[in-house]
Amino acid sequence: MEKYSFKLSKALKVMYLSLACLTLSVSCQKLDESPENFVTPESYYQTKEQIETVFASSMNNLWNVWSNYSYTAEKLLKNDDQLYGGDLNITADWGSGLWAAHFKSVYGLNNAIAVLNVGISGVSADDINQLMGQAKFLRAYNYFMLVRMWGGLPIVTETTADPLAGNLARSSVQEVYDFIISDFKVAIDKLPVSWPADKQGRPTQDAAKALLAKVYLTMAGYPLNNAAYYQNAVDYSKQVIDAGNYHLVPDIADVFSTATKYAPENMWGFNSNEADKSTTWQQWSNYYGWGVNSVEPTFATTYPDQPRKYDYLELTFEGKTYTELGVNPGIGKFVYDRKEGLVDGLVNIPIIRYADVLLIYAEAKNRVNNGPEATAVAAVNQVINRANGNVANAGDPVATTALSMAAFESKVLQERSWELCFEFDRWFDIIRKRILPDVTLPVYKQNFSENDYLFPIPLQDMRLNKSFTQNPGY
Repeated sequence: MEKYSFKLSKALKVMYLSLACLTLSVSCQKLDESPENFVTPESYYQTKEQIETVFASSMNNLWNVWSNYSYTAEKLLKNDDQLYGGDLNITADWGSGLWAAHFKSVYGLNNAIAVLNVGISGVSADDINQLMGQAKFLRAYNYFMLVRMWGGLPIVTETTADPLAGNLARSSVQEVYDFIISDFKVAIDKLPVSWPADKQGRPTQDAAKALLAKVYLTMAGYPLNNAAYYQNAVDYSKQVIDAGNYHLVPDIADVFSTATKYAPENMWGFNSNEADKSTTWQQWSNYYGWGVNSVEPTFATTYPDQPRKYDYLELTFEGKTYTELGVNPGIGKFVYDRKEGLVDGLVNIPIIRYADVLLIYAEAKNRVNNGPEATAVAAVNQVINRANGNVANAGDPVATTALSMAAFESKVLQERSWELCFEFDRWFDIIRKRILPDVTLPVYKQNFSENDYLFPIPLQDMRLNKSFTQNPGY
């Protein structure tokens, strides 16, 4: 299968970096001269394949063996209640690597969008539309991650000639979300329902609808707190459900196998193959002596006894339990095809999958209906039944319409924590529901502040852009 985020050749990387500033804090050098051979996006990107290198690079910025969401995303994860080490000590420049990586991707995507707006000789209108759909999808995803971590942001588009010279101010959270929605809607209009077998891993129309549903669910919570957006979340998640193009993998043990890395459940995510592997989190657990990413023991002990627990968590090693070994539990989700002794593998880390869509629909429908009704109950129970191996389980019972609105929402949120653990999701649920002091371990509650719901704007960007205001508390 083609990898959407394949590594760029050295020559392409040089060309790519000549066309975009890497982050908001790294400016392109200004030249008084106007050299005849100066490369512009329009003069370089003259084929469909060259535009696709930008998409590849945008994902590679976020996902490669030794950085960001493949390896160093503990900056995000270690503030939740799942991964060990979440002490709420959020220091200056916390997460600045993710900030830089996302804006680096945005700059490159803006170049591609600018070229596509003009058109490329010899490339059909249908191909231009598909390329534009991918570009807008990826830009929307990058901004969705950024706004949830940092709040209001400078909105940099293909028409922003020099974002550094203008000292762009931070737009409001609402304005950023409006921008995200606009891009995702373009993506929905232009992306295909599916890709050929040799192009799996690229975003589809359903993936755009699913992420847009998640955007609306987030907007219904903190910081916008606009309950009207629950209906939008219902509408877009229901479109995905009704389309029938995706469904849950029947056996929980197969959810993260390489055989199901692109379908029928995993809708879009970070892709890995032999040419560009991922850092396998499980390999870096205490069992192997590294201890970089291990599970918070409280999360493991409160996780219900069900098949899902023993597939998503690694609780034994060489015949001994983690307590017998005196270490923390490990992450078992992403173990497939790991070669012994290596720290990389072929697993995909999903960004959006069908289980998430079902849970988005259940939560939003419950709010719109002022209580659970049959379709919301059926959606969450699909996830619960698979987790239990389709056997009744008092530790994780199915939902019913007899639950109150609050009780049903609490159950769905708990299912999100168990089902989507270690998929860069829990922290954002904690933020939008504003439950950080409720889920923080008692020993670390003294570190809690209302300011913890946002990360600090990186110090270098604060120094270089005088229009920036820092988030409270930093």
